[in-house]
Amino acid sequence: METTLRGVGVSHGVAIGEVRHMGTAVLEPPAKQIPAEEAEREQGRARQAVEAVAADLIARGNLAGGEAQHVLEAQAMMAQDPELMADVERRIAVGSTAERGVYDAFASYRALLAGAGEYLAGRVADLDDVRNRIVARLLGVPMPGVPDSDEPYVLIARDLAPADTALLDPALVLGFVTEEGGPTSHSAILARALGVPAVVALPGAGELAEGTLIAVDGSTGEIFVDPSDAKRAELESAAAARKAALSAATGPGATSDGHKVPLLANVGGPADVPAAVEAGAEGVGLFRTEFLFLDDSKQAPSEEKQIAAYRAVLEAFPEGRVVVRVLDAGADKPLDFLTPADEPNPALGVRGLRSLLDHPDVLRTQLTALSKAAEGLPVHLEVMAPMVADRADAKAFADACREAGLNAKFGAMVEIPSAALRARSVLQEVEFLSLGTNDLAQYTFAADRQVGAVSRLQDPWQPALLDLVALSAEAAKTEGKSCGVCGEAASDPLLACVLTGLGVTSLSMGAASIPYVRATLAKYTLAQCERAASAARAADSAEDARRAAQAVLSGE
Repeated sequence: METTLRGVGVSHGVAIGEVRHMGTAVLEPPAKQIPAEEAEREQGRARQAVEAVAADLIARGNLAGGEAQHVLEAQAMMAQDPELMADVERRIAVGSTAERGVYDAFASYRALLAGAGEYLAGRVADLDDVRNRIVARLLGVPMPGVPDSDEPYVLIARDLAPADTALLDPALVLGFVTEEGGPTSHSAILARALGVPAVVALPGAGELAEGTLIAVDGSTGEIFVDPSDAKRAELESAAAARKAALSAATGPGATSDGHKVPLLANVGGPADVPAAVEAGAEGVGLFRTEFLFLDDSKQAPSEEKQIAAYRAVLEAFPEGRVVVRVLDAGADKPLDFLTPADEPNPALGVRGLRSLLDHPDVLRTQLTALSKAAEGLPVHLEVMAPMVADRADAKAFADACREAGLNAKFGAMVEIPSAALRARSVLQEVEFLSLGTNDLAQYTFAADRQVGAVSRLQDPWQPALLDLVALSAEAAKTEGKSCGVCGEAASDPLLACVLTGLGVTSLSMGAASIPYVRATLAKYTLAQCERAASAARAADSAEDARRAAQAVLSGE
């Protein structure tokens, strides 16, 4: 009998296939004591396992490339964290085995993060995966991972670590469903990059029996268990129609009546550029430069290294628009040379622009490198600061850009509600706004963007969030300036129409989403988008907002 479940759709497309569950290993080692004379040998085993796991993660990243590579390299750094390793060795010195020392040290770190309200607590899948891989290697048991299968299937897991998601074979893994995670988790972002339909935050997903036939709609978040022939035909027809629309829609982003909405790509570095170009991106709306800095958490990259990385991206979009976000460090991206180590809640502490203003030499070097990278290129360079709270922040950033001799537009990211509420004030100092809807939702609803339990409040369809977008867009229009969206909200085709109706002037997203957004925008007039936006803002919940916008655009 057909039943319907609903999670959070995070990657477009439809997948129909049999359930296969993520493999698990026996990962809690026995708590037995070792003689003191064995401690040194056990410490050596632990170090070897850590280095082997880090090397494996880096190798997987090299195979995956693009954004996945950056994520996996960050995981490798997590495995090699010197404080964690020191804790492991301390535990072994007082009698733990290598595997038990690793297990307990990670458990302690995990508990500390959760107890401190740490923003990193949302990265539990990443942390647990590193622990599991080290312990599995020490125990000599198989790594938890994607099941072996000769036939295509839909993967079910409690959560998917980046190391698993990055190397999924789309020819075998038709789609995936997880119990945990959120729309802005690493796995969700990588799923979109792979083009694999995915649904996260589905309670009870693990209870779906192995071999059960399910249909996954990554756009709506719906899971159809034992779908009828009629439902399968309906979903397949919709998928075919969507594919045909994608092929038919080409060129710059625009509504059906010609209102232009540039469609830009979010990139983490040069490796992400080919996919953006292939998708027809009109430029880059968010160049996340922190991945360059995360290569070495002890010191900032040299000016020469930064110039090379920036120029590789700028050269890919001759006469296009490239919006660079200066280093957004802190919270889930701590850097030893830049961010405090003892903040009780780093998400609300010294992160983003605040860190850079505390370390003006780091900001100055980055701005100088950007200036030199753009020399002689016809690209339209724009540089923006993360975590701008008010006009004083915006002025400090603009002053730093001018002092560095940067020939570019200066902008501010709207990620803190105060910046949206006082957008006209902020725009007295900068030339454009860019809405980071992931963090804006987090700070508006006090809901960690990585925690599945509060994913309802991370839904970008929340009317309160749409109100803040509208405030920012209206302020920019009044000041004769631009206001784009570079958060994951832009990757939702229906929501892209609503954002356009709210007055947003450009949309930036993962490259894989650009064709879907382009095709959907081309179906509606600006007036229809505006009516859909009004209907969404008049709703009282995210679900009602989506339904109201859909009703307007479908002519109901």
